[in-house]
Amino acid sequence: MRHTRWPLVRSAASGVLLAALVIAIGVSVSRQVDLLDRHFIFFPTKGLTETPEAQGLQYEDVYFTATDGTRLNGWFVPGESDITWLWFHGNGGNLSGQVDELAATHRHLDVNIFVVDYRGYGNSEGKPSEKGLYLDADAAVEYLRSRGDVDMNRVVVFGRSLGSAVAVETARRHEVYALVLESPFTSIKEMAKLSYAFIPGWLFVKSRFDSLSKMAELRVPLLVLHDGGDELVPFDMGQEIFESATGHKRFALLENGAHNSAHLDSDTEYFKAIKDFLEGLPGQPSGQ
Repeated sequence: MRHTRWPLVRSAASGVLLAALVIAIGVSVSRQVDLLDRHFIFFPTKGLTETPEAQGLQYEDVYFTATDGTRLNGWFVPGESDITWLWFHGNGGNLSGQVDELAATHRHLDVNIFVVDYRGYGNSEGKPSEKGLYLDADAAVEYLRSRGDVDMNRVVVFGRSLGSAVAVETARRHEVYALVLESPFTSIKEMAKLSYAFIPGWLFVKSRFDSLSKMAELRVPLLVLHDGGDELVPFDMGQEIFESATGHKRFALLENGAHNSAHLDSDTEYFKAIKDFLEGLPGQPSGQ
């Protein structure tokens, strides 16, 4: 009996050591969660290298403040339409990288455009996080509400890639005219599984950006734009987002483009899809 008990004791001791090791690793990782998020999700660039002026556009360089005191920067470009395009960009760079598309959007749609830099991006203060980006979006909506030249019943929320998740949450929190998503993903967890298939780093990523679980509760007209050849966000994810939505919705399949330049490579079909969607919104006057 003595001889048979020693393996059991050693086994129990090994189990305790293993459990302690797992706990220690977990504690260490949990302390680095924000660091993991910043390295996996957010790739901000500080400072601006270009403004809409480079494209001959008049604009207002706007500063506004989130409810937690973070000072944020954005650009407001006036248009002739009564629609205001509230724009949330992707996870890399800053406003400077949006100038070409901003000019193309203004040229094709002639809407008011308000594009903002998240906390930690461009000239915006703070450090990015999922909660922080949602606060930034709330602050952007409140800023628009403070302007006398913006019809809050005609605000279209637009988001690309990471910005699509911010746009979905914005439409969930606020009444908006319509929601336009370009290259949307279902959740950060699913994106992490694709990017790091053999490393379970997604288990420790704090951010969720889980758009898929929110779509069914939204009651807002939706347009999803996704390129069939998108090299970063799988086309299937855009389809999942679309299929999970209820109510008035359209899906635009873009071709021969890429994740970051579909609006340039598919210029005609890209903006035609948006125009057709806006003109087909319920209650929209014909010819608008």
